[in-house]
Amino acid sequence: MAGQRLAGQAQAAAAGRPMTVPAASVRAGAQTAARVSARAGGSVAKGVGGFLRPFARVGGIVWLEVAGVFFFLPVIVFGPKIWKYRMDWLGGPDQRTFWASLVVVVVFLYLGVSSFWRAHRKSAAQ
Repeated sequence: MAGQRLAGQAQAAAAGRPMTVPAASVRAGAQTAARVSARAGGSVAKGVGGFLRPFARVGGIVWLEVAGVFFFLPVIVFGPKIWKYRMDWLGGPDQRTFWASLVVVVVFLYLGVSSFWRAHRKSAAQ
C-alpha cells in the first residue's frame, strides 16, 4: 500500500498535477495516530504519576505541618492577652477583649494540634 502511494506520488509529480489522497485513508491514518498517541500519553502519565506519588505523600505531610505552625501563630499572639486581662473575665472593662482572645486561642489551638495530629497519622500510616 505504501509502495503504491509512493508510486502514485511519483507519477503525479512527473505529470505535473497534484495528487489526490482518498479521504478515507487520511481519516484512518489520523485515527491510528490518535490511538497511538493516546496510548503513549497514558503510559507517560502513569509513569510520571508513579514517580511523583511518594513526593505527593511527603508534600501532604509537610503541608499539614506548615499549616499547624501558622495556626499556632494566633495562639502565640493572643495568649498573652488572656493573661493580661484575666482579672476582667467576669465584668471588667476589658471583658470583651478577654473573651475574644480566649475564643481565638481555643479555636486556633485546636486547629494547630489537629493539623499536627493528622500529619503524624499520615506519616505513621505508611
